[in-house]
Amino acid sequence: MLNCAFQPLRREDPALLTGRGQYAGDVVVEGVLHAVFVRSPLAHGRLRFIATEAAAESEGVVAVLTAANLLGPEDAGRTVHMPPPNPLLPLASVPLIEPLARGEVVYVGQPVVLVLARSLAQAQQAASYVQIDIEPLVPVPDFEGTSPVTEVEHHFEAEDVGTHVVASEASAALEVPRVLALTMEPRGMLAHWHWHGQGGADAATGRLTVHLGTQSPSRAQADIAAALDWDEARVRIITGNVGGAFGAKSSLCPEDLAIPLAARRLGASVRWTSTRSDEFTSGMHGRGARLAGRLSVTAQGRFAALQAVLHFTLGAWLPFSAVVPLRNTARILPGPYRVARLDVQGRAGLAHTAPVTIYRGAGRPEAALLMETLVEQAARAAGIDPVELRRRNLLEAADMPYTTPTGEVFDSGDYRRALELACERFGYEEQRERQRQRRADGEVVGIGLALYVEPCGVGWESARVDWHADGRVTVATGSPAQGQGHGTTYARIAAQTLGLDEQDITVVYGDTALCPPGVGALASRSTAIAGSAIVQSCRDLLARRAMGETLPLSSSGRFTAGEAWSYGCVIARMAVDRDTGRPTIEQITWADDAGHIVHPELAKGQLIGGLAQGLGQAMLERLVYDGAGQVVTGSLMDYAAPRADDMPSAIDIESFFIPSPHNLLGAKGVGEAGCIGVPAALMNAARDALAPLGEYPLQFPLTAEQFWRAMSGRMPCTEPIS
Repeated sequence: MLNCAFQPLRREDPALLTGRGQYAGDVVVEGVLHAVFVRSPLAHGRLRFIATEAAAESEGVVAVLTAANLLGPEDAGRTVHMPPPNPLLPLASVPLIEPLARGEVVYVGQPVVLVLARSLAQAQQAASYVQIDIEPLVPVPDFEGTSPVTEVEHHFEAEDVGTHVVASEASAALEVPRVLALTMEPRGMLAHWHWHGQGGADAATGRLTVHLGTQSPSRAQADIAAALDWDEARVRIITGNVGGAFGAKSSLCPEDLAIPLAARRLGASVRWTSTRSDEFTSGMHGRGARLAGRLSVTAQGRFAALQAVLHFTLGAWLPFSAVVPLRNTARILPGPYRVARLDVQGRAGLAHTAPVTIYRGAGRPEAALLMETLVEQAARAAGIDPVELRRRNLLEAADMPYTTPTGEVFDSGDYRRALELACERFGYEEQRERQRQRRADGEVVGIGLALYVEPCGVGWESARVDWHADGRVTVATGSPAQGQGHGTTYARIAAQTLGLDEQDITVVYGDTALCPPGVGALASRSTAIAGSAIVQSCRDLLARRAMGETLPLSSSGRFTAGEAWSYGCVIARMAVDRDTGRPTIEQITWADDAGHIVHPELAKGQLIGGLAQGLGQAMLERLVYDGAGQVVTGSLMDYAAPRADDMPSAIDIESFFIPSPHNLLGAKGVGEAGCIGVPAALMNAARDALAPLGEYPLQFPLTAEQFWRAMSGRMPCTEPIS
């Protein structure tokens, strides 16, 4: 047990630190069946036959299901497909993917057969007896499909565009590899089948309680109910503790529909837990883009024109948020800068690879990476200090609210302050002088900057606040948590609004039977929007008490918010070993504006966590497919993730706040910022380190091999800068 003198930072911590947390895999149900999926070994092929007889006769096996018998007699003539994607961009076509493959397989790891047995070992043994004959077809690799599923364009010309005479240009072509969310808790669920009252045991009277680690319980409830052809009230989603999500648990996977369908088909409770290997091959991936851009600069150091071509991969099918990364990247450019002319063209296409969904940042990191790489290269080409070049082109605080060239509206902010504060804390001028001395001594060292803007959640969230007769309060929200500490934050918001002690507040989330509906915990929206819904209900209760109403009282409602925009500036210093190419991140300094911060300690934790994840993308992580559509980096033996010793010893973060006018707290998002600004700053530090040798086209991840190849003359480059 914890020492009684221990004061946890978060109210969630005591249970988690003493092993009393409850994840989906911890829920115990008597008589549960265990599920194992037999998956496609090929990226593309035609299913010729599936032999399940030996598996069905194996010890302990209850059922072996395929697309042909996953649905019961009551579903005659009905086909279940994955839910449609959010049409945030026009969609030319949407692949119709069933929970279990029928007729054709379209990516390695696609579920084909579902084996259910009385123990996991029995299900695994039986699965090995299933035989699948697939006629191989030629797979389409990422970025090589001919017809895009969706496209986006933005064009802008300032009234005085003709006066901007180009003096220098910078161009870049950047590969953004796929990455894995690599959550500590892999995907998994328990579909608990039970009956209404004491009625008969048949599908018409059954209902499901689904224990699922999801970021959006309300949407999961709606999607599972639709697959079952039920009213939503018959499906209850319970999201307990969740061991990380990062966007990868915001949408349902085929397995998440197959398990409830199997539970209904058999009238039994069913448990499934993904293996780590399955996560690499069949789980949803993040990132996956090719970015190209050109930035033109006048003799006065003004940005004359930005051209960008964005190409994203979607994989074999479209999760709910599939088009978000492309949409965000396209609409964010040119970031916090003025530009006289803008031309952005983007497209996303299918491939015979695992699906791509939102991943911490979701298009924001790609926009920052492209723009900030171009800015630093333009500074070197023009012979202007990169900080000074930014100063000449940044939007000013007096411009807010500002309508961007792509039609977005920056709500509030002072980008110059972020730049100057970061430079001051980093000691920019002194650091540049020290860099010159170190280079003279033969060291390879670079300094890189990145400014970023981050559109945060928009739309609605709901809350219900019950003020009980004994003075205690229960807050219920549809926006759950996956480790962010929402229970602590929501309690503080309610306590501060009502004038109560935080210990008097109970917070309930992650249960569709107990909580109002919500969009969910994604897109950096929870504090700003769900928190505002809580404030709104609390204010209503205070007003009613002021008018003489007595406890108990209850208030519920929705709060709809406009989009808030976070931003910041990251500066990184990186040294590279001249003999081995090994990079060392020596220092990261970061100035960030996330609006009003409810809980500074938790906000800093989110910033540090995002920094680590952003560092992982920049320096270590990459999913690789071969020409046959097989995942080459299919385990942690081949896929590198950041460890404690990969983090820089010097991290300095300074948060200031300019409130957003779009929500009741003045809050903006904070959880994704580290994945946005940090990778771009590290790319620029890496390229700056090699700048005396030339302009090298370094790519993520920034491995020792790349640096060694560049320094040994085995990588092509432009002429040396100076």
